[in-house]
Formats: sequence, structure tokens, C-alpha cells
Amino acid sequence: MKIAITGGTGFIGRHVLAALQDSCSHQIVIAARTLPCTLQLKSNISVVRLDLNEDTSDAYSCLGEPDLLIHLAWEGLSDFKSTAHFEKELPKQYSFLKNMVVSGTKSIFVTGTCLEYGLLSGELHEDMPCEPTTVYGLAKDSLRQQLSYLKKEYEFKLTWARIFYIEGDSETRPSLFSSLRCNSIAGEEFFNMSQGDQLRDYLSVDTVARLIVSLALKMLDVGKVNLCSGNPVSVRSLVEARIIENGWKIKLNLGYYPYPDYESMAFWGSTKKLNRILQDEAIYTCET
Repeated sequence: MKIAITGGTGFIGRHVLAALQDSCSHQIVIAARTLPCTLQLKSNISVVRLDLNEDTSDAYSCLGEPDLLIHLAWEGLSDFKSTAHFEKELPKQYSFLKNMVVSGTKSIFVTGTCLEYGLLSGELHEDMPCEPTTVYGLAKDSLRQQLSYLKKEYEFKLTWARIFYIEGDSETRPSLFSSLRCNSIAGEEFFNMSQGDQLRDYLSVDTVARLIVSLALKMLDVGKVNLCSGNPVSVRSLVEARIIENGWKIKLNLGYYPYPDYESMAFWGSTKKLNRILQDEAIYTCET
């Protein structure tokens, strides 16, 4: 089997690539805007230059005519409210994915986001109606809907993985925990954050990567599925736990930032569908 990965050199992508190298010997092609110099790869893995901002009409052949596409790429994640997600990112993403499907890719795995759910509270299930409150969430949900209509014209399998919150250090994407680590190592006395009472659903980036690989390699047609722990936890308790684990001396300056206005105070994902797919995929048909 031939596998192509977009975003394979990014925060999640590097961990997905590592999980793939550990779990399979298929032919793998990584798409990257700039060719990395320090990536350690096995003989069955290659890197090609592909920029979604440019013409992607020949992407299928450029990526080695893959049977499976693991699509992780998306720009502008530092600003969920930027109109660029809808005006620029959405059209080029759909154009690329459509080209891949029309050209012959039979299965695509695309990462969505829990921000598609909008201000819904409590345990979130895949069949709940989405009302995104960020441009990013709206663009992602719109892409999913576009792909569902594309399935009426072309035969391909789709897994749309809604990722919740990720715990892990990223050199390229700012996050709560990367900021905490940087401030602690720099010897800062205080770490500024919100009150921290909001309940969220976190998985480590390694766990997210393993789930992505497990789902993608099945090449199923299951549509929406939450990638989450199913366990609500307060942001403050997570931050405090990381400080203790690492022996940092930094103190929390709670309430410095307001709570985000684009998400509810308490929400987490249901893992029922995820667990059923991992245990017995045969019971599922497409639910985009």
C-alpha cells in the first residue's frame, strides 16, 4: 500500500510519522512546503515538495499515486478567528483533496477539530449539530460538508477525525503547555493564565498520533469520529500537575486572561464511536 501524508513535518505530523514507522512497512511519501534537512527516515519513506498554495492538479502523481492520504495540513492555527481560514485555506484544501480523489486516491483521513461543535456543553457526540463560533471551526466543518457532497459523485472512503485538545510541546505552534515550559525554564516567577476552571478533554500528542495511524490504516468509511479521551479535566489541575511533575518553581497568576468567548466552560468528547471502530469496524457504514 502507498501512503501520503500532508503536514508530516508539523507538530502532530512528526509524531504520526514516528508511529507509522513503528507500525508498518508501507511506502510512505511526506508532502512538505520546504524540504527538511534533519529528518531521519527509513528507506520506505521519502519527502517531496508540495505547497497547497500553488497548483496541486498533479499532486496525485507527485505523491506517488497513494492509496491512502493522511491529511494533517492546515495553516494559520495561531488565530482561530482569522477570515483567512474561510477565504484562503478552505478553497485550496478542498481543491487539493478533490484532485486527489478524482485522480485515484481511494481513502482519505482528514483532521477536523472540536471547535466545529461551537458552544455546545457537556459530552459531545458526533451526531450533534455543529454551530461553530470561530472562522477556523466553520471552515473545517464546511470542508467536511464539501467532502460529503463529493462522495455523491466519486467513490472514496472518508474518516473525519475531530481532534480535541493536545498536550505536548510544540516549537512551531504556541500552546498552554509549551508556554508553561518556556516560562519555567526561563526562570519566570509567575505564569499568566485564566482562572483555569474550564473543563477540557486532553490527550498527549503521542496518543493522538497512534490513534490517527490506527484509524487511517483501517481505510474505513466512517465519517466523523472524535479523537479524545472522554475524560473532562480542569485546565488548572493539568497545569498544576505539570509543574509538580517537572519540579518547576513557577507560580500561577490565575485570572490574568479572560475565558475564551468561542467555547463553553465545560465540554469533552464521547469516545463511544471511536472505541467501537477500533474494536470492530465492520459495524460501521459511512456517516459523514
